[in-house]
Amino acid sequence: MTTVRIPAGWPATEEQARAVQDELRNRVVLDEDGPEPGTGHVTGVDVAYDDERDVVAAAAVVLDAATLDVVAEATAVGQVSFPYVPGLLAFREIPTVLAALDALPCAPGLVVCDGYGLAHPRRFGLASHLGVLSGHPTIGVAKNPFTFRYDDPGPARGSAAPLLGPVSEVAPAGQRLARPLAAPGESPRTSGPSTGSSARHAESTLPHARTGARAGGPPSPPPGPPFGRTTPLPTQALAGTEEVGRALRTRDGVKPVFVSVGHRVSLDTACAHTLALTPEYRIPESTRRADSLCRQALKEATVPEGDRGV
Repeated sequence: MTTVRIPAGWPATEEQARAVQDELRNRVVLDEDGPEPGTGHVTGVDVAYDDERDVVAAAAVVLDAATLDVVAEATAVGQVSFPYVPGLLAFREIPTVLAALDALPCAPGLVVCDGYGLAHPRRFGLASHLGVLSGHPTIGVAKNPFTFRYDDPGPARGSAAPLLGPVSEVAPAGQRLARPLAAPGESPRTSGPSTGSSARHAESTLPHARTGARAGGPPSPPPGPPFGRTTPLPTQALAGTEEVGRALRTRDGVKPVFVSVGHRVSLDTACAHTLALTPEYRIPESTRRADSLCRQALKEATVPEGDRGV
């Protein structure tokens, strides 16, 4: 386990953090497709907090993308590096997550974050921030839609619908993920909460409904486009709306996850990877593994030595 100190010069105020976002956001790469699903490595990263001790533990778990078997794993523990501020959560955990990635004995390949990338009010969530700083292709797969809106996808696994938000006033036009929607009218119907909490661990990663046993690796994604069957953009969307990600159904009849591009990956590829990583559960296997490992690392780091092994 790696012990992490807060880096020198790390932002200490909201103003400083937003200035860093403004600088780094321009470095996000959106014109690469990213690694092909089912090839190479896929790495899940996640964090767990001990608020009383102001400690954060991060885990990085590398999976074989073809079989979803664990190839390598690493953890890091450090002091929480920024106060809790919605929209700036990456500043609380990125030093520790980077340390866990650096401690891996192999290349991580695609990095999957339990959070957001471009689906962020400032179009620079954890997945984008981590991608720019590490250089790795990254995506965000979140459990709730944050402040964004979406039409409910079809009930079948692989169905998807655009995740919509107002055209960003801070992101340059070239960074936009999809064309702005100009059709006048009312806003799209919101399925589920439209203004969910930004806390990343508000929802459990316990197993959801299964559809068949896994034998020798994950099943192929459903037929059709690599990102599944996508609901058209709503025709009654407010002018000035743009697609920032997708609501993607990973289990038949179960609440979707919310996929967004982080860095060096297209949205279609991000959705295809998400389906490949969810052969049994709603949440990607990479995230489930990293979630379990970071909780274990936090427990080991915060339990007094005399009490360990009891």
